[in-house]
Amino acid sequence: MEDWSNVKVIITDLDGTLLNPSHTISDYSQKIFRTLHERGYLIIVATGRHHLDAMPLVEPLGFPVYLVTSNGARIHNPHKELLFSFDIASETIKSIIEIGIPDEFTTVLYKETVWQTNKHNEKLNNFQPEMNYKPELVDFNTLEDFSTIKLFFTHEEHTKLVALRDQILEKHAQKVVSAFSLPHCLEFMDTSVDKCVAIAKILALENYNFEQTIAFGDGFNDEKMLVAAYKGMIMGNAPESLKNKLAHLEVIDTNAMDGVAQFLFDKLVN
Repeated sequence: MEDWSNVKVIITDLDGTLLNPSHTISDYSQKIFRTLHERGYLIIVATGRHHLDAMPLVEPLGFPVYLVTSNGARIHNPHKELLFSFDIASETIKSIIEIGIPDEFTTVLYKETVWQTNKHNEKLNNFQPEMNYKPELVDFNTLEDFSTIKLFFTHEEHTKLVALRDQILEKHAQKVVSAFSLPHCLEFMDTSVDKCVAIAKILALENYNFEQTIAFGDGFNDEKMLVAAYKGMIMGNAPESLKNKLAHLEVIDTNAMDGVAQFLFDKLVN
């Protein structure tokens, strides 16, 4: 029988994990997380989303959380105070853009208050129930400041994103790291940035370690935190390639079925 008494920290991704397909936290999930908060568990939300985008999504939980955003490039404490910030250098992004990204890709620079993009993409807009983090159409050929929190590409064909990733990393692997948050979402961060690194900073602040954590995720940007946790749980809706790569980890129910909350109820609440 598994021993869950040592678990004191719950770490969860948002999209495809805590959020349902409508990009909201269900009433049931809110209830379970409130119960765990009241019982003294530390809650960390770790997402690829920008903090202005993520903050209104976690508000329905009804209690303050640590928020890791942009895959670890930003950390906000439960009082919404910025604890950590790291951007990709402007010259690095400019060099990537200059390889000639085909127009069929939606390209996004995550800035502090806006996201700059080469085209309007309704699917991306739909990820934000509240448009707190607004798009700005730009011409990357005339842009001067390329400094950014995160570089993002989306395309309906995963194989084309894989080819683009390989092309970019061929010359820029020393400057950036890549991750697929979803099969159609390719993201680049500075090499020092990762959800797992950011979470480790929070755990040190709160005098915890990864042996006291349980983590939930569905994307390759969750990989390191899932492996580092005492128990890492993969969502049923995660790509088969991630499940196969982390075959030693347990697969739970999907985000559409409140898989995170159901699991926590069974193991920590019930």
